Amino acid sequence: MRVGRPAGEARRLTVAGVASGVGKTTITCAIMAAFRRRGWRVQPFKAGPDYIDPGHHARAAGRPSRNLDSVLVSPGRLRTLFARASRDADIAVIEGVMGLFDGRNGFDEEGSTAQIAKLLGSPVVVVIDVAKTARSAGAIALGCARFDPTAPVAGFVLNRVGSASHAKWATDAVESATGLPVIGAFPRDPGLAIPERHLGLIPAAESVPAAGFMDRLADAAERHVDLDHLAAIAASPVPENGGPSPVDDAVLFPQGPVPKRTTIAVAQDEAFSFYYQDTLDLLEAWGAEIVPYSPLRDGLLPEGTRGVYLGGGFPELHASELAENTPMHESLRAAARTGTPIYGECGGLMYLGQALTDFEGSRHPMVGLAPVESRMQRRRVTLGYRSVTALRTSPILEAGTCVMGHEFHYSELIAPVPAGAAAYRIAERGDALEGFAAGNMLLSYVHLHFASDPSMARRFISACSTER
Repeated sequence: MRVGRPAGEARRLTVAGVASGVGKTTITCAIMAAFRRRGWRVQPFKAGPDYIDPGHHARAAGRPSRNLDSVLVSPGRLRTLFARASRDADIAVIEGVMGLFDGRNGFDEEGSTAQIAKLLGSPVVVVIDVAKTARSAGAIALGCARFDPTAPVAGFVLNRVGSASHAKWATDAVESATGLPVIGAFPRDPGLAIPERHLGLIPAAESVPAAGFMDRLADAAERHVDLDHLAAIAASPVPENGGPSPVDDAVLFPQGPVPKRTTIAVAQDEAFSFYYQDTLDLLEAWGAEIVPYSPLRDGLLPEGTRGVYLGGGFPELHASELAENTPMHESLRAAARTGTPIYGECGGLMYLGQALTDFEGSRHPMVGLAPVESRMQRRRVTLGYRSVTALRTSPILEAGTCVMGHEFHYSELIAPVPAGAAAYRIAERGDALEGFAAGNMLLSYVHLHFASDPSMARRFISACSTER
């Protein structure tokens, strides 16, 4: 029974933070795991374009996590994706991005956790790291509660408390300053933190494999969070605001089942794991059979492959193994020779190029389908949203189409792509050229969410269905 929300709607809860690094992911996973232990169907979500946290969510909740990005996807489509994913769930739990009000810029809410919570009518609990503060936590909480009065802040969770008295002082300060409840206080316990390993991240495919870790998080939530209070908050109706009404599902998804028209091989292993789940869902909904394969271990593309999708990931961590698997190189080259559509994003671009030079300076030969070569850098090369205009027609986009994407990488191309083969112009870089497009191949550092332009999934499937 979902008290307080309309019949058929899942409870919903957004876990925000006052900043990055306050423990949002740990606490979000703990809450998910605890509700799952109660027998609830928990649908996880991540605000923003992050690929790492959804991997942790999936382990905690037992079902795929989905990204909610109000820069990449219009408000109406974002609501449609949310409703579709959570329609059979008992509770939807959304982890925020950065701080509650942090988004694409410093002067409005676009892309922020607060905006997404308002779009979805989701109550928000805010995580505050109180390891080095006590009464001042009240000032921080007051800022969250008052900065935007329309943000549906409903309570707070304290993290890294040092003792019972510390928890009491910080709780008293927060509740007296805001009039809102502190619903939990997690102890300072390094054993509960999700570790970082590479580039400040731990790949989802390598994230805390032991089920016991999520059990420990669930134990911590049961001890240190008032889960019944959280459930009541999640059931409380919050008016949706900040955008148009949801678009009809038919804009994104077909109105009924679509027969399978083609088979798309999707690289999924420790080296390639960065995909938006909704993109894969759209491809399946419009007639693709998604078949995973491993560029690390498989010698051939799956039988019947008519299209190839290589997402992002950490190919630099597995460069030697990728280079040594020459049968897969030849299988991909053979597919390209027959005109099989091939789409690669970021790590896929690096792998399908001529070579990859790792952090230690070792050069590893890659597949060689594109005239590019990548090299890892010790500093981040780029991060941010990108408005890209397609310079030539590809299996994904028609020439002249403009879509929003996202970049995050520590590698760079040793030499620029020839101007006559560049895939995009990027507005945020003064119309700089980016990516590689030729024939039935599109490779780029830019990650695209297929819900940002409903034609992309249908176009890719159509290209993969063409007889050659």
